[in-house]
Amino acid sequence: MEPNTETTQTILLVGASRGLGLAMAAEFVAKNWHVIGTVRESGRTGLHDLADAHGDRVSIEPLDITEPDQIAGLCDKLSGRAFDMLFVNAGTANRNQGETIAEVSTDEFVRVMLTNALGAMRAVEGLQDVVHEGGVIGVMSSGQGSISNNTKGGHEVYRGSKAALNQYMRSYAARHADDERAILLMAPGWIRTELGGPEAPFGVEETIPQIVDTLIAQQGRPGLRYLDRFGKTVPW
Repeated sequence: MEPNTETTQTILLVGASRGLGLAMAAEFVAKNWHVIGTVRESGRTGLHDLADAHGDRVSIEPLDITEPDQIAGLCDKLSGRAFDMLFVNAGTANRNQGETIAEVSTDEFVRVMLTNALGAMRAVEGLQDVVHEGGVIGVMSSGQGSISNNTKGGHEVYRGSKAALNQYMRSYAARHADDERAILLMAPGWIRTELGGPEAPFGVEETIPQIVDTLIAQQGRPGLRYLDRFGKTVPW
């Protein structure tokens, strides 16, 4: 199915309250998409400011991807709607990224894996039916999730969570081998956000348009891909 270019397209963007997710929401709005963005926080976020400025283009739904009942509830609420894209951006990192896998506490390990791998996959599995044939189902992975490219180590807990996400998405794609939708893992690069930190070499201004353009370009292209923001394949 060819991408829908005649009417306003819609993305369900999971994790859009701040950082990369909020910047992506703004970029999609700038490209005349409608954005339904989810927020975990109960208070006001940057997405609320975006909705105030573009009320006809931005809708907000509460969602914590670590709570299966909330995913099911959102799926029920959106039942019968057809989206051009589902993108799960929600993610986290361990508080001390210098610690090794043997040093991380059990609670901290579980928190990161629950959000980055299990929660992300539950969101994909739970919300997949709202994406129409020819659309895109994507998740925010990381170049650090590449096993082949891991020659320096470091960030072990975060790396492991993204590598797990990649593996689970590969299993998901294998179970949906006949799916006409694109299935995408995005490795955005090291970007200055609250999660990425101030030392990251790139800002959202130059990277988010590239990420969004690459996502949109996947429409109508079935199959699994692990890409960087330029559309280049990342080694598994």
